[in-house]
Amino acid sequence: MQMQSLSVGFSSPFSAEVCAGLSHPEQKQLPSKYLYDAVGSALFEVICALPEYGLTRAEERLLRQHARDVVDQLPRPVVVAELGSGTGRKTRLLLEALARWQSTWYHPIEISPTALALCRRELRDINSISIVGFEREYLDGLREAAARRAKGEHLLVLFLGSTIGNFDGSMAADFLRDLRSILLPGDSLLLGTDMLKPEAVLIPAYDDSLGVTAAFNRNLLARINRELKADFDLQEFEHRAVFNPESKSVEMHLKSRIRQTVTIPDAATSFCFEAEETIWTESSHKYSQEELRSLAEHAGFSPKAQWIEAYWGFAENLWIAE
Repeated sequence: MQMQSLSVGFSSPFSAEVCAGLSHPEQKQLPSKYLYDAVGSALFEVICALPEYGLTRAEERLLRQHARDVVDQLPRPVVVAELGSGTGRKTRLLLEALARWQSTWYHPIEISPTALALCRRELRDINSISIVGFEREYLDGLREAAARRAKGEHLLVLFLGSTIGNFDGSMAADFLRDLRSILLPGDSLLLGTDMLKPEAVLIPAYDDSLGVTAAFNRNLLARINRELKADFDLQEFEHRAVFNPESKSVEMHLKSRIRQTVTIPDAATSFCFEAEETIWTESSHKYSQEELRSLAEHAGFSPKAQWIEAYWGFAENLWIAE
């Protein structure tokens, strides 16, 4: 059912994007970036430690084993910008390897001030690393980081954790093309990608037995309640994780258990939900080797090196801007 609009005014970009997503005629949806407020970021750290969610540990194993190999492939001198730094725990492995041969500016880019604060705390003790973070959307922050580089410095962009998989359909290629337009030829992108694997492995990673991922997902509704004064009844929304074979993605949804109406006074707007109707909150695309090669080519990059963690199935891809 459609939105019952009481006003056209919005108090914030968050309010506007929430209302736009819940007004979508085919599938209600909410931007996944809003999952990561202070509570959501803390819950995600717990998810990364769960036995079912092997992605983060796989990437950490890769970087622990190959951080120096990555650094050896880079031009010198280099400035590092990271899209979605999180706590910076994995990034430490790369920055420590980099600090062995140069002093480095590191620019974490996050929309979450909590994540930026945690990242600075995690990395501030590394000698020869200077941290200047940007509380911005990814590309806006990257433009600021690129503008700070000195003449002759190369830029290394880190986009770890398979966050690129959260972009729906062609949006991943569009985003990478936009990212490439900010770079100079010879700049680098280290892209973390989760590889395609059996559904029996994937679904538990996004619907764990302890219910932490369910709490993480429902916290998005709690955030809307807190910040926009909405009246979502969290007990009437059920977490669901499903594999979409057509898009090769795990999708997270919140399913309404009953027919209900939710009001967002901050936007003077209400929304009707049918029983069993869902809100699509996140997708996590899983990649094949062929798809990665095509993605690099269409975005204007040349693949330089790749490191694969075989146990879980995760890849770090070093691409060079053409």
